Amino acid sequence: MKIFPTDTKINFIGMRYVAFACSAFLLIASIALLMTKGLNYGIDFTGGTLVEIKVSPATPDLGELRNGLNDLELGAMSLQEFGAADDLLIRMPEQKDTEEAIKERSECLEEGTTKTNCPLNAQESALKQLKTYLDGKFESVDYRRVEFVGPQVGKELKKQGMYAVLFSILGMLAYIWFRFEWQFSVAAIVALLHDSIATIGLFALTQMEFNLSTVAAILMIAGYSINDTVVVFDRIRENLRKFKKMQIFELLNNAINQTLSRTLMTSVTTLLALLALWTFGGEVIRGFVNALIFGIVVGTYSSIFVASPVLIFLNIREDNKNNAKTQAETA
Repeated sequence: MKIFPTDTKINFIGMRYVAFACSAFLLIASIALLMTKGLNYGIDFTGGTLVEIKVSPATPDLGELRNGLNDLELGAMSLQEFGAADDLLIRMPEQKDTEEAIKERSECLEEGTTKTNCPLNAQESALKQLKTYLDGKFESVDYRRVEFVGPQVGKELKKQGMYAVLFSILGMLAYIWFRFEWQFSVAAIVALLHDSIATIGLFALTQMEFNLSTVAAILMIAGYSINDTVVVFDRIRENLRKFKKMQIFELLNNAINQTLSRTLMTSVTTLLALLALWTFGGEVIRGFVNALIFGIVVGTYSSIFVASPVLIFLNIREDNKNNAKTQAETA
């Protein structure tokens, strides 16, 4: 059974200018959104406290609850449903201690007093105040998770996340350069930057929470995209050696069409697994899965319409001929 035909004759290279225009619009829009709206950083990067609760009664009045949280005067707190109507997610910003409070707590600990008997720090005090309010508001409250990240840790995680993306892209560039000619490496990096920027732009547009799992998703998208691209590039290199007189436009089209069935099958099967995660995985991994679904679609598109057509502008055929001539002279 063949879901996708193996002998397609689609003129992908002929559509390169339309594809480039679409990609340019996508990238410009993504960068504009990043500059204007920015990203909705999670507490992984900003610092603060995240509290997930399950409440009874099952249909709380979110408007009234938001007003009550604001009356606590703990900063700009956010409240949202987290899957079911009775499952709520509360984000509380970082609470800063005064110098007097820090000094009093330090003196208490230096005296050998147990930590539980010393004054609470600002974040712990705010959390206690929040729990007191919630316990008085609902018949029952199940605290499913409470996570705290300090501001210094958040800044460090943000820096390390950027380094992880940057070094992974540089590593892939080095690998492609080693395995193929430099033109392939440049084309692959163009496709990787295209996929990464577009995915980040999605988060700026939708204001979904951008956290460490999102960074992991971007790295996975980069790995998936480069895998697809390498398969097409391998066929292009093989055809360059086999059909030395074939026009470069026809050669690239043949390579893309010859690998199209494999590319689409890989994408479809991956998307099926991601759709299962999106349906049954719950809200905890919803942002991670959303990023992967979008990234797989964009990565497949870039492997076909971006990476290979870029080779036309890098004079890949002449460089291949020169390499072959040099090898023959050496032999």
